[in-house]
Amino acid sequence: MTSPGTASAPLGTDGALVVVGGGPAGAVMALYLARQGYQVQVLESRQDLRRHDVDAGRSINLALARRGIVPLTELGVFDRVEPITIPMAGRIVHGIDGSTNFQPYGLGGEAILSVSRPGLNAILLDAAEETGNVSIEFGQRCRGVDWDEKLIVFTDTDNDDQMTQVPFGTLFGCDGANSEVRQAMQRVNGGTTTIEPLDHGYKELEIPAGPDGAFRLGPGGLHIWPRGQLMLIALANPGGDFTVTLFMPFDTPAGKDQPTGFDDLPDLTSAEAFFAREFPDFVELVPDAAEQFMANPTGDLGTVRCTGWSRAGDGVILGDAAHAIVPFHGQGMNAAMESARLLSRRIAESGDDPDHAFTVFEMDRKPDVDAIADMALDNYIEMRAGVADPDYLIKRELALELERRYPDVMAARYGMVMFTTMPYHEVQQRAAEQQRILTELVAGVDSVDQIDFDRARKLLGALGPLPAEV
Repeated sequence: MTSPGTASAPLGTDGALVVVGGGPAGAVMALYLARQGYQVQVLESRQDLRRHDVDAGRSINLALARRGIVPLTELGVFDRVEPITIPMAGRIVHGIDGSTNFQPYGLGGEAILSVSRPGLNAILLDAAEETGNVSIEFGQRCRGVDWDEKLIVFTDTDNDDQMTQVPFGTLFGCDGANSEVRQAMQRVNGGTTTIEPLDHGYKELEIPAGPDGAFRLGPGGLHIWPRGQLMLIALANPGGDFTVTLFMPFDTPAGKDQPTGFDDLPDLTSAEAFFAREFPDFVELVPDAAEQFMANPTGDLGTVRCTGWSRAGDGVILGDAAHAIVPFHGQGMNAAMESARLLSRRIAESGDDPDHAFTVFEMDRKPDVDAIADMALDNYIEMRAGVADPDYLIKRELALELERRYPDVMAARYGMVMFTTMPYHEVQQRAAEQQRILTELVAGVDSVDQIDFDRARKLLGALGPLPAEV
């Protein structure tokens, strides 16, 4: 860190601004910097996804919510993104008996947007280059950082992994959960990284499109097959197909009579029996589900929490490099783009002292990303089990009714996360207070018709107005 009272050099005065990572976080950060007039160099480890298929094995769609829409709108690119999205206005819950139950996300038709990962990323990369202030090089894998000499070490995958050194003035590490920039920063700057692996993994599957690209399920919702310790989810793609993700423990939980763990389904026969038992209606749609299961890799899930996001004014990390989370609230990409938005604001406010901007950014943002990490883990339990639980359903029905009656003081946690820019940590606190009230109100009742709404009004009145948006 710089000594107290000593400002670091303004951005761009002692070398190039370099963004490591050209995913959504890096592309949005580069766009914000370019819009402030900076010259930016983006270095991405993979090939150019606009010319190569580089997303094999990864989910090809993402859930775009307000926290991502706001920066895209500020940057003038949302009107290019919106046509490749599919609105999802609620959850479509699939029971073991083949029944379905639509659970709307909100009262006003609020929807999250299913969007193609490569399609979105391509639009962002095009927009960055179109500013005239951003250059992008692909096949450049970061191997380390020399902070004293201000050099980044890369291997060039297009040139037999030849080692190269790239000078920088200020470095933005947007290189994912296994960030080399973060590791290099912490080796010299201190800080801590905690990686919390989840004992559940995931596999990607696919529901193919019907004849002439027709959707074989309704595309207007997030499809969920909740099964207690495991679940399937499916999101529509513009081509009529659905990207499906199976989330499940690695090992079968104690007390289960049949195998429900990735490591306990070693062959096609066991996989076929598993799908027939747990997801019979899905097998009707996807007769080769077991074959896909055996062919596709199993992915790991986890949470990354760290401190020490910057080194003086020389470098800063953001996105998954600083706060990777599990995908169960659809907020990883949204949180990353929101972080880029907030960091750009700090830079604009303290442009002559990036050290101060980076320090304040971490102080402000760290409580929020820790909160969404916790809420994402909580949402996994809700999605795989709660959405079919009678206690959950009556609380959800009551929450919607209270939101209808008292919209200034009541909002579901999911709605506050997905459809507002309220700070995550304030959402977490508010949701906990509201949950306490809901639990108190539903005690001993069988339906919302039996709720004492005078009592509800008094309990909610003590909370005060909802948190303000950023």
